[in-house]
Amino acid sequence: MKGIHETTSLLRTAFFIVAGALILLSTLFSNKLAGDLAEEERKKIELWAEAVRLLTTDLQEGVEMDYTLNFKVMEGNTNIPVILVDSNGTILETNNLKASIKGDSLAIAEEATRIMGKKQFIEVKISDSYIQYVYYDDSSLLRKLTYFPFIQLLVMFVFLLVTVFALNASRKSEQNRVWVGLSKETAHQLGTPISSLLAWVELLKLKQVDEQLLKEIDKDTLRLKTIAERFSKIGSKPSLTPVELKPVLENALTYMRNRSSKKIAFKTLLPKEPILVNLNVPLFEWVIENLCKNAIDAMETSGTITITASSEGKHLTIDVTDTGKGIPKSHFKTVFKPGFTTKQRGWGLGLSLVKRIIEENHGGKIFVKSSEPGKGTTFRIIL
Repeated sequence: MKGIHETTSLLRTAFFIVAGALILLSTLFSNKLAGDLAEEERKKIELWAEAVRLLTTDLQEGVEMDYTLNFKVMEGNTNIPVILVDSNGTILETNNLKASIKGDSLAIAEEATRIMGKKQFIEVKISDSYIQYVYYDDSSLLRKLTYFPFIQLLVMFVFLLVTVFALNASRKSEQNRVWVGLSKETAHQLGTPISSLLAWVELLKLKQVDEQLLKEIDKDTLRLKTIAERFSKIGSKPSLTPVELKPVLENALTYMRNRSSKKIAFKTLLPKEPILVNLNVPLFEWVIENLCKNAIDAMETSGTITITASSEGKHLTIDVTDTGKGIPKSHFKTVFKPGFTTKQRGWGLGLSLVKRIIEENHGGKIFVKSSEPGKGTTFRIIL
């Protein structure tokens, strides 16, 4: 049963590795596209700068030529912001700046300073003594493509988050339906034979059968009735009533003492003043019994189980400590999952049942507070 959770964990890890690899490949591809587009834009600006150089040089030298191609090249740039400045930094020409700053000399100067600060420029040598510079910015398309990987990462992250949440919710809902169905069916199946046993016990009392024998039979039959009642309550929403904690704990521990080795010691460390807490008594006793059974299995032959309770404000804390073999830290959360067990013939439902009763039926929390190999484990309940 332990292997099921290891397989599930491996599958979950594999899913995230594959998802991460896909995101990484997609991001790398998007970055490559952005790099290719940036290179194309630079070539386009180099052509634009060359057209400016030829046009300016010919005009300065008084050469009369057909400049249609030059103007077409210059006008062909419709999306890359360009600023042409001389060696003194004086703006000679602008192209494709934001429409909102058109005609605003101060805003244009600020935008020019920003673009020039990016250090993307091409030198235009008009003559040995006269040099111009073409500064350019990324086009809106390139900027969008640059941001695209981050947007993609965000979308993929949200998608993965929603997927994991939906899968967990679906799994939990399925587990709840299984628990409820199993509990109701078990209670139903036990109900009829238990009623018959109770009737037979009453008949045996009339036959003057050995009183001690009847007492034991009666006790075990009532125990079966309690178990059926517990399963019935698991399958429905049980009511909580304010009760004193000490008698509930003592009743559960008395049952465990009578059915465990004399080498197992049970201790309780409770405050002197009564502790009132809202409980469903049959279910909470079941929790204590399951934790004690788990502790006895961990201790094998001998040891001590100590139950400590303390009240802090509105919360009640109960610690169940054993002197068993301990739990590896990697299994602190796994031990509560259905099917997890270290026993060869175990079902792995005890601690899962405990967690459900505490969290679903009592609105509390239970977790492994501490554990040390070879020294023992402490389970903490908070109500």
